Amino acid sequence: MTRRPGLSARLKLTFSYAGFLMLASALLLAVVWAFLLRYVPDRDQGLLGLSPSRNLLLKIFAPAAAIALVLLLFVGLIGGWILAGRMLAPLTKITTAARLAANGSLSHRIHMDGPADEFRELADVFDTMLEQLESHVTEQRRFAANASHELRTPLAISRTLLEVARNDPTRDRAELVERLHTVNTRAIDLTEALLLLSRADRRNFTRETVDLSLIAEEATETLLPLAEQRGITLTVTGGTTQTVGSAALLLRMVINLVQNAIVHNVPTGGTAIIHAEAGPEGSVLKVENTGPPLPPELVPTLTEPFQRGTERIRTDEHAGVGLGLAIVHSIVRAHDGTLDLTARPTGGLTVTIRLPSAPEIRTAVPPR
Repeated sequence: MTRRPGLSARLKLTFSYAGFLMLASALLLAVVWAFLLRYVPDRDQGLLGLSPSRNLLLKIFAPAAAIALVLLLFVGLIGGWILAGRMLAPLTKITTAARLAANGSLSHRIHMDGPADEFRELADVFDTMLEQLESHVTEQRRFAANASHELRTPLAISRTLLEVARNDPTRDRAELVERLHTVNTRAIDLTEALLLLSRADRRNFTRETVDLSLIAEEATETLLPLAEQRGITLTVTGGTTQTVGSAALLLRMVINLVQNAIVHNVPTGGTAIIHAEAGPEGSVLKVENTGPPLPPELVPTLTEPFQRGTERIRTDEHAGVGLGLAIVHSIVRAHDGTLDLTARPTGGLTVTIRLPSAPEIRTAVPPR
C-alpha cells in the first residue's frame, strides 16, 4: 500500500519536546511580566532617579529573554532528538525483527533487555508470536512433506497395477481390480482425513452442547462389528458428561480413539474401555485398551501425523493412514482441551481427554 511521505516519529517527538519547552519558557516569562514588571512604575522615581522604571527593565530584559528563548529552542531540538532516539530504540529493534519475519526469517528473536515497560512487553509478545509461527510453519512443512509422501505411495501403486494390466493381458483382472479398489480406498481415506484435520485446525465450526457419554455409545455401536470380528470386548461406562463443541468432530474424535483401541489390541480376547465422566476440572473421556507394550519414548510421538504405534498390514481395510491420533489431538486442541497418552504397564494405551464442561443452564422458578 502506497502512503504519502510524512515526518518520522523521532522528528515528531523532537518537535513536540522543543515545542513544549518553548511553551513552558513563554509561560514563565508571562508569569514574570504579570507578577513583577506590572508593579514597576512607568517612570523613574525616587531619590536622584535611581529607582528603575518599567521601560528600562524592558530594554534590559527583552533582549536577554529573546536570547534565552533561542538557546532553549536549540537545546530543546538537540535534546529532544537525543531523547526521542533513546525512547524509540526498542521500537527500532522490534521493527527490524518484524521486517526479517516478513522476509521469511522466523528464527530471529528480539530478547530485549531492561526493566518491564510497554516496549519490553511488546517485544516479549512479539518473540512469543515468532516462536509460535516458526513452530507452526515447521509443523506444516513437515506435515505437507509427509502427506505428499503418503499420497504418492497409493498413486504409484495404482500406476504400477495399471501398467501390469496393460502389459500382461493374461493377468487375473479380478485380482487387479480388487487391489486397485483397496489402494484407491486408502487414498480417499487419506484425503478425507487431511480435510478433516484442516477443518479442525481452522476452528470454523458451530458449537453446541454435546454429551460425551452418548457420543461414546454411538461410536461403540458403529465399530462393534469390527470389534466382534477381531474378538475385542468393548465396554462403555460413566454417566452424563456435557461439553461444548462440534458434535460431528467430537464423534470423529471418539471413533478414531475406539478404532485405534481395537486395531492396536491383542489378536483376540482383548478389551477396550470407554469411560466418560464430569469432573471438577471439566469433562473427561478416557479410552483404555489392552495390547502389546509400547516403548515410553514412542508414546509422545503418536499424536504426530503419519506416526503408527505398531506395524500393520496395509491391505487391511482398517489399517488407517497414520492420522488417527493426529486428528484426535487437533480436535481436542480446537475445543480448548488437553490430551494425555500413557502406556499401560501390562501393554496397551490409556488416552485421557479433558474438555471444558458445558455451562449450566438454570431455569428461573416462577414465584408462587
